[in-house]
Amino acid sequence: MRAVLCPELGSVRNLTVGEAPSPVLREGSVRIGVKAAGVNFPDILMSEGKYQVKPALPFTPGLEVAGMVLECAPGVTHVQPGDRVMAFARHGGGFAAEIVLPGGIVTPMPAAMDFVTGAAFPVAYGTAHFALTHRGYLRPGEWLLVLGATGGVGIAAIEVGKLLGARVIAAAGTDEKCTIAREIGADATVNYATEPLRDRVREITSGHGADVVFDPVGGDAFAQSVRCIAWEGRILIIGFASGEIAQAATNMILVKNFSVIGAVFGEHSDHFPDETRERLTAILPEVAAGRLKPRVWKTFPLERVQDALREIADRKVIGKMVLTV
Repeated sequence: MRAVLCPELGSVRNLTVGEAPSPVLREGSVRIGVKAAGVNFPDILMSEGKYQVKPALPFTPGLEVAGMVLECAPGVTHVQPGDRVMAFARHGGGFAAEIVLPGGIVTPMPAAMDFVTGAAFPVAYGTAHFALTHRGYLRPGEWLLVLGATGGVGIAAIEVGKLLGARVIAAAGTDEKCTIAREIGADATVNYATEPLRDRVREITSGHGADVVFDPVGGDAFAQSVRCIAWEGRILIIGFASGEIAQAATNMILVKNFSVIGAVFGEHSDHFPDETRERLTAILPEVAAGRLKPRVWKTFPLERVQDALREIADRKVIGKMVLTV
């Protein structure tokens, strides 16, 4: 089968497209013929050997897919060959013609959803919903601050936050991105390249601060969010797109009685695949209702995987990037 291959960790420049053996169907698993695969920042980290998941070499990146069920192991009953499905692939493998995944995590797609949109859904919206509900306990009327607001997971966090009844402040690095965040549904925006995040958030919230911070950025953005977190607020650590792992000042945590909470959707999905499928299934109707709108910035063929990852690394992407297979 055709697949993106990484024979050596260190750089996305090592990625090539070649032939690989079809994966073996294991007990309780499903074989999917991949039509489209979402591209994510962790694909870069995995290729560079910097991600918490260390794949065996050679490996194929790709953390989310949409496609057709080709084969099911005995005991898998919720999908069958010919079904259109999406799935989260914690250990990669999605940038290929076929992938085999635990059956529990394979989620049927709505009839009206195309494969490209389906491939843009599991990681961003699964992460946002998992983080804001299961880890952040976001409540109606609370202030939600979303950092990196126009990336795929940032957009999802704005939309899921509004769905949960929060008042959303979107933080981004340009005026153009702030405009896009308001169009998506943010109640207020902060351009943290030109405005002090702490001061603007406190101004917007009349001194209250952000009850929940959704942080896929890390670095200085995290440090500033500590200064504008509300009393007994929650900062959700999603990732480190800035490339810098921030350090938490424990005296600030004590004085403001707030929590810093890890939200690793992938690891949770590994432990509870059925719960992940149920989570995605529960929020998919919101796409048809127009309340969740996965945005695909560009699609590239599999052979242009390096171009897709380079645009993500350069922070050019608004929403999601998808490879077509």
